[in-house]
Amino acid sequence: MIEEEVGDIIQVMPISLANKIAAGEVVGRPASVVKELVENALDAGADEIEIYLIDAGSSLIQVTDNGCGMTARDAKLCFTRHATSKIRSAEDLDNIHTLGFRGEALASIAAVSQLELLTGQDFSQPSFSLRLDGGDVIEEGRDAPRKGTSIAVRNLFYNVPARRNFLKRPQTELKHTLDMVEVLALSHPNVGFKVQHDKNVLVDVLLDGKTNADGDRWKALKDRVIALTSTPAKTKFIEVDESTSYLSVKGLLGFPEQAKRTRGQQYLFVNGRSVKQRYIEHAVHSAYEYLLPEGSFPFFILFLDIDTRHVDVNVHPTKSEVKFDDERGVYGMLRAVVRRALGMALQTPDSAQATPLRGINLGFDLPSSANGPKTATYSPTYSSEPRAQWGSEATRELLKGAVTVASQHTEMKAGRAGGIGEEGLLWQLHDTYILTQIRSGLVVIDQQAAHERILYEQAAACLQEGFGLSQQLLFPRKLELSAADHVLLEALIPDLNRLGFDLDLVGAKSVTIKGVPADIATGDEGGVLDEIIDQYRLFERIEQLSGRENLARSIAKRGAVKAGNKMSPKEMRALIDQLFECQLPYAGPDGRPTMITVSGEELRERFDKR
Repeated sequence: MIEEEVGDIIQVMPISLANKIAAGEVVGRPASVVKELVENALDAGADEIEIYLIDAGSSLIQVTDNGCGMTARDAKLCFTRHATSKIRSAEDLDNIHTLGFRGEALASIAAVSQLELLTGQDFSQPSFSLRLDGGDVIEEGRDAPRKGTSIAVRNLFYNVPARRNFLKRPQTELKHTLDMVEVLALSHPNVGFKVQHDKNVLVDVLLDGKTNADGDRWKALKDRVIALTSTPAKTKFIEVDESTSYLSVKGLLGFPEQAKRTRGQQYLFVNGRSVKQRYIEHAVHSAYEYLLPEGSFPFFILFLDIDTRHVDVNVHPTKSEVKFDDERGVYGMLRAVVRRALGMALQTPDSAQATPLRGINLGFDLPSSANGPKTATYSPTYSSEPRAQWGSEATRELLKGAVTVASQHTEMKAGRAGGIGEEGLLWQLHDTYILTQIRSGLVVIDQQAAHERILYEQAAACLQEGFGLSQQLLFPRKLELSAADHVLLEALIPDLNRLGFDLDLVGAKSVTIKGVPADIATGDEGGVLDEIIDQYRLFERIEQLSGRENLARSIAKRGAVKAGNKMSPKEMRALIDQLFECQLPYAGPDGRPTMITVSGEELRERFDKR
């Protein structure tokens, strides 16, 4: 033992403090608690799990299961940090079949809450009860016999006020929890789930006599998808079921026409664990290739089963990422499997249903195929990833000369500046960029970014002033939503009303659309609202946007004219006029520039090389 000396400053932290710090990684919000408790229930073999919440989980989270239960010794030991039944040695890390294995979750949850546990292994003997406060055991005893475990987490973060203050409003926290339950319930279609919040049942997919537990797994999965998501009951799916000695792939794919403009309904599971792997998602998307409209994403729910020796699940604190020992092979096989399934379902070779690319006809033919000659085209590639903010150095360079454009806009509208008012001097390049001359040279406008700026400022003004024009529907439309989307919509309704929507929530999964903003085409009301919700969730997850800023951005993203849409000279002129009436016409809502200019001097320099 090392003796203490004068000047020593390094100390071993108390266990209670270490657990609170660990809770920062494991327990970020009520949804994190639900995830950890439900995963423990699944690892315990439960086939019925009930979740009860009060105040979106900040006051109470109770998870009850019918799993194997615990002995009294195990029940007390499970709240000790790094105590686990899942692994015994380093070799076990190469053979993990359970969802949990680190032994940190229960200790972390108990450290920042007041927790009660009831557990038993059968109905022949009393169950064991335990109460903890901030991780310290304050009471233990016996209770009525039971099989399974019930854990009630009260007053989450009561002893960490700063963390509690970081929780979002109840609707947001509840939505995150429902999203988490949705993923867990989809990954285990043979397990029943029920979620109740403040006495309202939001999710109820308990099994009816275990009819699907050992029956048709495809029916069980399809029923689960329809029950938990906004997917219509009559939706058809493409089944995937292929295996090799290295990897098996099973699941459901959506038909190309069912694709959406966001990645909201894409579910990937590796050995039963939900993961986010962009390159794997890209493999699926690339398999659809030309079958999808530009900027659309297919529905899929895929289960990848692989020998645990070939995959590492211990690479992320939340276990949301994995690493394969042959990532290239997994990518290639998944892409081939999905492409084959699509080809068989569509009864066509992979690219026979391809939508022709928009672009410049290069005037020569590619080699003939079974489907006849193809004309070579060029079409630019567009990224949906967030761009750098417009204040960055690179963007400032792109925006050079924008002031010149603004100063001459009045002349453009008046038909001066060298005949700029003539419609023949407005051109559309690749059905994506608007080109026109100005006195100092050439201006190139990105039609989508420009229209997003226009719609964003219009939406922001409506949300501020509340004057959005509405058109009432002759026949109100009913739209089915997932429980999480229903909760999100409930929070957004006051602001949606300001934009011109007239909505009534019905039950726990439906909304009646009675009126919509005046500029929405008749018959497209349900699709518009659905896309706005999807886009809102995407911005919230990727760019951490919330509230009115997110809603205004979502409206703009959904409604803007897209790259590849042909515009008439009259439409191009109207877009330019509206753009220069904006407060910030030079950048879209996401910060990318709406226009660039090329001066006459720069053009002369590039052509005159003497």
